[in-house]
Amino acid sequence: MKKTWLASLMALCMQASLSLQAAEVPTDVALDASQQLVKGNGAEPTSLDPQLVRDAAGQHIMVDLFEGLVAQDRAGNTIAAGATDWDVADNRIFTFHLRKNALWSDGKPVTAHDYTFAFRRAVDPRTASPYAWYIAMPGVLNARAIVAGEKPASTLGVRALDDYTFQIRLERPLSFFLQMLTYPTTYPVPRHVVQEYGKAWIRPGRMVSNGAYVLKDWVVNEKIVLARNQRYWNNSKTVVNRVTFLPLTAKKAELNRYRAGELDMTSSAPPPQHLEALRKTIPEEIRTSPLIGTYFYSFNTRRPPFNDVRVRKALAYAIDRDLIAGKLLGRGEIPAYGLLPGVVAGASRFEPAWARLGKAEREQKARELLKAAGYDRNSRPLSLTLFYNTDDVHKQVGLAIAQMWQKVLGVRARLRNQEWKVLLDTLQRGQFDIGRRSWLADYNEAFSMLALFATSNDANYARFSDSQYDSLLNKAMLEADPVLRKNLYTCAERILSDSMPIAPIYHYVTGRLVKSHVGGYPDYNPLDRVYSKDLYIVKHS
Repeated sequence: MKKTWLASLMALCMQASLSLQAAEVPTDVALDASQQLVKGNGAEPTSLDPQLVRDAAGQHIMVDLFEGLVAQDRAGNTIAAGATDWDVADNRIFTFHLRKNALWSDGKPVTAHDYTFAFRRAVDPRTASPYAWYIAMPGVLNARAIVAGEKPASTLGVRALDDYTFQIRLERPLSFFLQMLTYPTTYPVPRHVVQEYGKAWIRPGRMVSNGAYVLKDWVVNEKIVLARNQRYWNNSKTVVNRVTFLPLTAKKAELNRYRAGELDMTSSAPPPQHLEALRKTIPEEIRTSPLIGTYFYSFNTRRPPFNDVRVRKALAYAIDRDLIAGKLLGRGEIPAYGLLPGVVAGASRFEPAWARLGKAEREQKARELLKAAGYDRNSRPLSLTLFYNTDDVHKQVGLAIAQMWQKVLGVRARLRNQEWKVLLDTLQRGQFDIGRRSWLADYNEAFSMLALFATSNDANYARFSDSQYDSLLNKAMLEADPVLRKNLYTCAERILSDSMPIAPIYHYVTGRLVKSHVGGYPDYNPLDRVYSKDLYIVKHS
């Protein structure tokens, strides 16, 4: 099949970087005999099903249990995984040559039919995947119509050319599609097991996986235990034998267990009030690097008075981001005035005009906007409920912002915390005024952040809808020229800023505590992908 010059060049460049990731142990390092790793995971995952997972807690486990067509190295570059190589025609037809020595943990071969089954399953309305949009958004052939119930899943633009050749067809060219395939929604699942057990296939003893690890135990809200998959194609290069994930939502509790030696790695940075002491005692164990992610509050734009942009802007302008990022948190977080962090590929750092105002000027503008919307701190104060998921940091941020709103605008804010799964359901049903949210990019491209607010995105809990915004994103998907695509992203973010469906608060950094005996930790992955198979435990006292 004839390729365009650009597509051929991209394919050749990609082939040149197909170095396989695995644990790389220096020759002078003595390894611990047990090779057991315990990770804090922040929360109980919503699911361990690749097509149903919708949170970071589940994603962290997915990359250990399953392996997709491609993966990432320590720096976030796309590398070969389930596929050894691929051909790209016009950035629209992607043909993957699968690894013939890849097996499911029950010994059956991983074939192109498993990938076909998984992709179809992701968009099939009967699956009710919260990430069905992830297949539809890049334009996999017929995906949108299938998600809408207009066509059967069998018409999706994926097929097995033979047992070890899998092809994906897009409706239009997409230059960054390959990067999207590192996300769990695109991982294969064992169709023979899913068809036998249905939703119960993910239980310990039934789950069959193709990654470096298999599921051994799952005690809800207590622990998830993985064991080394002896049938993994690259098992000889895996070092860690057992990985335990602990769903510790309270950061202080996680820190205490880390200090007690019960954790080798925390899910995130320690509580701000403990950070200075830790910098003095164990500075080498604090691992921080930029992350493609943003912490923000979503407004319910379908519910009065938050359907009034003046109200949304007033609340956003009244937030002192420097105080929150610099003093309340102090872990390197960057004050956010837009959705896109500066480290994301494909975009320029956008700064709206209001971000350049001084604190006093922003607060005055906020008061003027809220008054114009019909609210007065004395005669008619605005009352609202702010939802957040149970977490000490989220509570501290929420309390601080509620005080800012009260001081600047006279707003009466009631805080309500919910467990993570409950909060997601609350937001999805639209039963909220303002909800705490964050978004970590699924792949390193600005589109991964901006697509969250496309009208068709099921995760667009703000219910933001703008035809011009959608059009810009559609044009960006078709644009192969990175400079022109960057301009389209900037225009889209300007619309988002003008409409203010969210109040950006700060951009994340990857911050966590990692014991010095954990080797192979990736310090430069902007998506925070930590594959346990790439780690090793050094012998320690």
